[in-house]
Amino acid sequence: MKKIYFLPANVLTTVCFPALFLIAAGLFLPQSLSAQDEDLLSLLGDEKTTDYATAAFKANRVVNGHSIENTPKGVLDTKFSHRFNPIRQGIYDIFGLDGASIRIGADYGVTNRFMIGFGRSTYEKTIDGFAKYKILRQCSGAKNMPITLSYVIDAQLKTIKFADLERNNKFSDRLFYMHQVLIGRKFSNKLSLQLMPTLLHRNLTTSAQDKNDVFSIGAAGRIKLTKRVALNAEYYYVPEGQIEAPYANSLSIGFDIETGGHVFQLHFTNSAYMTSKAFLTETTEDWFFKNGDGKMLSGIRFGFNISRVFTLKKPKLQ
Repeated sequence: MKKIYFLPANVLTTVCFPALFLIAAGLFLPQSLSAQDEDLLSLLGDEKTTDYATAAFKANRVVNGHSIENTPKGVLDTKFSHRFNPIRQGIYDIFGLDGASIRIGADYGVTNRFMIGFGRSTYEKTIDGFAKYKILRQCSGAKNMPITLSYVIDAQLKTIKFADLERNNKFSDRLFYMHQVLIGRKFSNKLSLQLMPTLLHRNLTTSAQDKNDVFSIGAAGRIKLTKRVALNAEYYYVPEGQIEAPYANSLSIGFDIETGGHVFQLHFTNSAYMTSKAFLTETTEDWFFKNGDGKMLSGIRFGFNISRVFTLKKPKLQ
């Protein structure tokens, strides 16, 4: 007959009860802590983040004028731009490719909201520089802002020799300035629009009837066609009574093609030059017009901008 042994009462008290307590705690404590965490989160509420709109345009230029996009902080954006002769002579000059106006420039992102840039054009041997600051950024979430608002200031120096050496030529006669506000919104992944109220000051005009200060209003848009291709359009309207010499409003339509570190902007425009003074006040031919004999002609020119970016200063990891 087997003997049955019973543990002493003090052993049950000191060993078994604590063990049972630990098992029970292991089963029920995680659920209790989880419930407490949910209660605390419900009291604090979900923490919202701010989502900023990006890539409203593929480049910081629409065609000739600025877009609401900035070059990122620490990035150098080099630009090579051409505007060829009008295409109306056909194969005789390879649809205008025999002649071209060229601008070479570089833009740099000082911060994600502030950028600077400069360039040099063959037209009038002009040197230009600009600064652009993003005052407001379109965003949603914890903060809501329906638009992006940027301010651009531009200065241009004409270095070509004075045509009339007998007049009292001054250095200030070579200077021109532009102030511009960019008001834009990215409505969806495929559509972005912007307005560009612009004031151009010319220290020297071609005639006494010309205004030194010329106001214009621009409008631009982008439609995304594929992941890497977008259709851009840009138009600047200059109200009458400010420029005496014959001029036309600048209209440009083109395609942006993104290929890694390059952005190719291929477009058609009636503007021969790329500085703000030139395409705002010195565009002389419409897309289609009649000459003195009543013959219909075209002022359309093919052009392109090639943008290549280099990261000079890598952003710090958060």
